[in-house]
Amino acid sequence: MLGEYRIVGRGAAEISASVERAVAAGELEPGQLLPPMRELASRLGVNPNTVAAAYRTLRERGVIETDGRRGSRVRYKPATTGREEIAADVPEGVRDMAAGNPDPALLPSPAAAFAEAAGREPVLYGETPVEPGLARLARAGMDAGGVPAGPIAVTSGSLDAIERVLAAHLKPGDAVAVEDPGWGGLLDLVPALGLRILPVALDDDGPLPGEVDHALAAGARAFVVTGRAQNPTGAVVSAARARALRSVLRKHPATLLIEDDHGHGIVDQPLHTLAGVTRHWAFVRSAAKAYGPDLRLAVLTGDEVTLDRVRGRQRLGPGWVSRITQRAVAHLWAHGAVDPVAVSAAYGRRRGALIDALARRGVAAYGRSGLNVWIPVPDETAAVARLLHAGWAVAPGARFRMSAPPGIRVTVSTLTEAETEPLAEAIAAAVRPAPVRSHV
Repeated sequence: MLGEYRIVGRGAAEISASVERAVAAGELEPGQLLPPMRELASRLGVNPNTVAAAYRTLRERGVIETDGRRGSRVRYKPATTGREEIAADVPEGVRDMAAGNPDPALLPSPAAAFAEAAGREPVLYGETPVEPGLARLARAGMDAGGVPAGPIAVTSGSLDAIERVLAAHLKPGDAVAVEDPGWGGLLDLVPALGLRILPVALDDDGPLPGEVDHALAAGARAFVVTGRAQNPTGAVVSAARARALRSVLRKHPATLLIEDDHGHGIVDQPLHTLAGVTRHWAFVRSAAKAYGPDLRLAVLTGDEVTLDRVRGRQRLGPGWVSRITQRAVAHLWAHGAVDPVAVSAAYGRRRGALIDALARRGVAAYGRSGLNVWIPVPDETAAVARLLHAGWAVAPGARFRMSAPPGIRVTVSTLTEAETEPLAEAIAAAVRPAPVRSHV
């Protein structure tokens, strides 16, 4: 299984370090299986829990991946390579339902906005990093959603904001409570920062309060939650769930709370914010899904200490996000370039049509909001392969989960009415058990 290399160590840290050194040196190759935990524990003369802890550390650092009974193996890409990059190219003739992109037809043209922004006076060194017009519009929108008052910063997208907030408060080795299944980019970012993930299960109404309480009691110093259009499940934090989560957070006031509102502009469900319950908090609102991923812009607010640290560190790096881009986004916001109700309805019809078509075939699927439908499957590797053979590329759940059961994510943003029934039929066929073949 391991060729000539032998894992060594008596403690979890020594065992995980032994594996990581071998991966770095090329002695353990991508895709190579590791020994089952009990087998390695017996070989090393240690408790199986010690090996389990070592494997957990390796998973969190992105060195290995685990697929239930199939065991643990070395990841095909290093921890600095995002999960989205692991996917194979979609073959010619196969319909791509895996990318996670918004529908280009529902994105506004930024041409007039950038022309207007570029026509103003140039911004020079030493000027304010936040466009005043953008700040006013962002603050008004957040006020309408019940987000507490706080300073405004602008970052290069929501993941940039989350990284800066985590780095402002946490140190390597700290734990972060994260939705499971959840956004692959975040699941990659946390271990890349030297932090540990504590997975939190969720349902259609958001993270389960008991799971969050358990993670925070177990030492998680931060909690990242998606209020709407949760990726990949489409969950929306309901009013009742928000009350329950705020009650949990009041028991842990030192928790760093980060709320990701990347669904702003593509969902019509109300926001039920958790912000303001803990001493340190941040709220991130991205323009990517509604106005275009290439804008690379998110607006961030939070408590004074958090925003002061984020802005101070930002000044030492990129300095600021292009004020021309900020002006363009402000122009799009001010002129109502996106109708959230119409956009949400369009995505909702596509999600609902696929979910209903699957239900008629006895297949459960989830997606209350956003661009995606999440479908639990017994064997995601087999399901993805069967769908690819049938002409459909979907995202394997391994990109989005840690402890959660297997599933596949289908991006419905460009799904047509004519494609819905054939796709549902292909998914239903893909998740059925393979027929038993006689060898007689």
